[in-house]
Amino acid sequence: MGKRRVDIVVISDLHLGTAACHAAELNAYLKSLDPGMIVLNGDIIDLWDFRKGYWPEAHTKVVRRLLKFAVAGVPVHYVTGNHDGALRRFTPLGLGAISLVDRLELTLDGQRHWFLHGDAFDLALGTGRLASWIGTWSYDALLTLGVGINALRRRLGLDRVSLVSAVREGLPAAQRHVARFEECCARAAAARGCDVVIAGHIHVPAQRRFEFEGRSIAYLNSGDWVEHLSALEYRAGQWQLVRWHELLAAGQVTAPLHEETVAVAASAA
Repeated sequence: MGKRRVDIVVISDLHLGTAACHAAELNAYLKSLDPGMIVLNGDIIDLWDFRKGYWPEAHTKVVRRLLKFAVAGVPVHYVTGNHDGALRRFTPLGLGAISLVDRLELTLDGQRHWFLHGDAFDLALGTGRLASWIGTWSYDALLTLGVGINALRRRLGLDRVSLVSAVREGLPAAQRHVARFEECCARAAAARGCDVVIAGHIHVPAQRRFEFEGRSIAYLNSGDWVEHLSALEYRAGQWQLVRWHELLAAGQVTAPLHEETVAVAASAA
């Protein structure tokens, strides 16, 4: 299978070091690419759970794949997030082709692009540390419960379900929070004089526009590799939101060889 050439690939919220990370699929996705630049937009290594010591070989392969790109001269920008926020004490830092930053600004085809994880807006949205911790704990609990439920459903020949997506879609408060986060990012980008803002953090892949005082701001979110298995690709001056199950169906990636190949398929849309 030939590699797909992309100018920039953006991935976020990998949460390497947790059982929820679909590292095998992520490695297969990265293996399918010939990127000109990689932006890791936060929560790449989950330092909040690092003490648990969970780190299978598939997670090591992802790190090796990223380092292989860097060794080949592909710029790799690591933008810090809240789950890897401990790295912020070292920013900005350059290590060969790898740069560690809290935010990244690039001008692409005449448009100013602002890359940031997005957790900086939590306080503005009324999400304090306690609320953030409760939200993270609840999210992790739903993911863990979902693993057991989907194992049972698989034995019964039923399709996989996403408890997190079901809860998020069923709670108006959750939907309002997502909408407020997206608008907050776009407003901040407009105030900064940027044309495009690219975030992660909320695990909701998106590509939409906001209008502020006659000015159009593009908001993009790369999603995650826990539920949606999504990424942003920039090619020929255009951004495209891609998802693992769609690439797999189109024959653009090869399924990894393990028992539970991602069928987050329709449920992760």
